[in-house]
Amino acid sequence: MKKLLFILSVVICSSLQAKDKFIGVKGKEIIDADGNPFLIKGTNLGNWLVPEGYMFKFKKTNSPSQIHDMISQLVGPAEAADFWTTFLENYITIDDIRFLKKTGVNSVRVPFNYKLFTIENYMGQNDSSRGFKLLDKVIDWCKTEGLYVILDMHCAPGGQTGDNIDDSYGYPFLFENEQNQQLAIEIWTKIAKRYAKEPTVMGYDLLNEPVAHYFDTKTLNALIEPLYRKLTTAIRSVDKNHIIFYGGAQWNTNFNIFSEPFDQKAVYTFHKYGDQPNYASIKRFIEFREKYNVPIYIGETGENTDEWVNEFRTLLEKNNIGWHFWPYKKLDNPKNIISIPLPNNYQTIIDYAENNRGSYKEMREIKINRAEVKEILAQYLENIKYKNSIPNSGYIKALGLNTEQQTRTK
Repeated sequence: MKKLLFILSVVICSSLQAKDKFIGVKGKEIIDADGNPFLIKGTNLGNWLVPEGYMFKFKKTNSPSQIHDMISQLVGPAEAADFWTTFLENYITIDDIRFLKKTGVNSVRVPFNYKLFTIENYMGQNDSSRGFKLLDKVIDWCKTEGLYVILDMHCAPGGQTGDNIDDSYGYPFLFENEQNQQLAIEIWTKIAKRYAKEPTVMGYDLLNEPVAHYFDTKTLNALIEPLYRKLTTAIRSVDKNHIIFYGGAQWNTNFNIFSEPFDQKAVYTFHKYGDQPNYASIKRFIEFREKYNVPIYIGETGENTDEWVNEFRTLLEKNNIGWHFWPYKKLDNPKNIISIPLPNNYQTIIDYAENNRGSYKEMREIKINRAEVKEILAQYLENIKYKNSIPNSGYIKALGLNTEQQTRTK
């Protein structure tokens, strides 16, 4: 009898432990581990694993690869690699995650480049294990602080957008190339397998902003959902626990590409910049939610005034739409949670980035004080540390977050 009771207790305990610990989906709601509605509130860790030119105040030099090439031209490839190593160490740390938790966010979205999982050269290295080293680190920090994480493939093999944001060659080659698609499937499968039992991970945002509006959208749009289905099948072969996020076409604004939902833990994500912060700007996404009885969420928005941010954030919450405003920090800018101080003489770097460098002759003709350049870059790497950054209290307040965390322990 005692043995029977022991076995019974083990079975019951195992059953309780097997209870779904993950953020999930129920009808139009995203739900927490206890089955209660969960409204996503957070920010994007943009520019960290996917550098963007405008966040360095560059216009012409705007993709990760272009920025790397420019820095290599300024200081050489070895020192450029050292720059990125320090950049990755300093830009996002446990201090940033701790600060975000104190403001009241419940999650972060982490954009990444597929190259972090290959031997392709990226940000000065070609280590295929680097992606997991970086993601493990930020996931562990978030787990410690009680934040959830959405993993976002911002740059897919071949390019899914066809612009600087996917670090591509100016066209969404992903959708027309089987080899690129297979690599995307392999990487997502590895990621899903690694984090299948990690409840800190909320889910997987498969492809950021597929197919920009410059291209033959009629042809390319028809290829997006079939690839989403392939990716989903691969992920579900190793991970049935996590949400999968599906972004619309044309900067995540076009949901007409979708048929009926094909996964039980699907959330459809849209992005919005610059529109009027009124119901008309989100009406079609709400109608999609009602039609298919699925959750929707906005993965990127912001880059606007405090007044606009407050009005749009309030509208989203009123309509039960979770949000991740873009981005967490930027160089010398009030339109984000944290502002990075501008280094002295930084205009020197901007001027070089904006110069014509299409030939070696043009590069040679640009006068460079390399000692000054190194000093500016060193100051930039120091300024990006959390302890040296400046919270934008007006912006934080506009997000409905806690603005009392302005005094920080250094």
